[in-house]
Amino acid sequence: MSGPLLVGYTATPSGPVVVEAASRLARALDERVALTMLLPDVVRGAVVPPHAGYESAVQESAATWLRDASASVPGDVPHSTHLQYTDSFSEGLLDVAHEIGARMIVVGATSDGVVGRTGLGSTANDLVHSSDLPVLVVPAAAASRSATDSAGGEGLPRITVAVGTRPGAGALVHEALALAAAGDIPLRLVSLVSLDLPGRVEHELADLTARAHVEKVLDDAAKTAPGARIEQTVVLTGSSFTEAVAGLEWLPGEIVLIGSSRLARPSRIFLGSTASKLLRELPVPVLVVPAAATPDSSNPNGDPR
Repeated sequence: MSGPLLVGYTATPSGPVVVEAASRLARALDERVALTMLLPDVVRGAVVPPHAGYESAVQESAATWLRDASASVPGDVPHSTHLQYTDSFSEGLLDVAHEIGARMIVVGATSDGVVGRTGLGSTANDLVHSSDLPVLVVPAAAASRSATDSAGGEGLPRITVAVGTRPGAGALVHEALALAAAGDIPLRLVSLVSLDLPGRVEHELADLTARAHVEKVLDDAAKTAPGARIEQTVVLTGSSFTEAVAGLEWLPGEIVLIGSSRLARPSRIFLGSTASKLLRELPVPVLVVPAAATPDSSNPNGDPR
């Protein structure tokens, strides 16, 4: 799937971080960025109309914010700006995305109050539980990582795809391979199998199961995309989810792909419990991929539940 990357822009400290992440990915995929600001439809929906100059002032402020956002997009990345009124920010973003044929939606994350932890605002939360397009969630922590990038934000150094054991989620690996091929980007495969297994399973058995699953995924990837550059495989282990994820190293600008829950409707996103934990712990942008349009139970490249 091709098309622009639609950025749900907000004039907050996280706004530039989201624009930078979207610009980096757009450059790697040779796509454009569509900067979009949504305003509440209070003028047409209000019982008592606001002051006559209110709508004009709001539009002027929004236009200024969009100009600032536009100025922060690198010169070699094509981009456009969009301003629209809406009753629901998540529905408004989806409406604009469908109208312009967007490839994905990019939004910022919030802090959940714990240092180093990512939370979801209402708009991002709605999208990762209902969107029919991939959603890239960008944490504020991505800013400090990008600031250390000596390449100046040039493209993507790597894509990490996190896979569990749930069936019917081949869309995740397929999307990762497609993104990697489009931007000639290396892949890293992270197995969540040992974290998916019941706690009573012995460590050795969990490790063997996880590594066997990794080999199966690699074999399927080789058949699906012979030229795929899967440069590293990692099996997450640890006494807790936080400990396991903390052992991962990240490259500045790297993104992670996670899949939708088995409860998701076909072609829709629904963030499951394991994926939610992963998103909260990661300091890098996370791309949530919709469930397959036609679930294939023969493909066991399971996504995080």
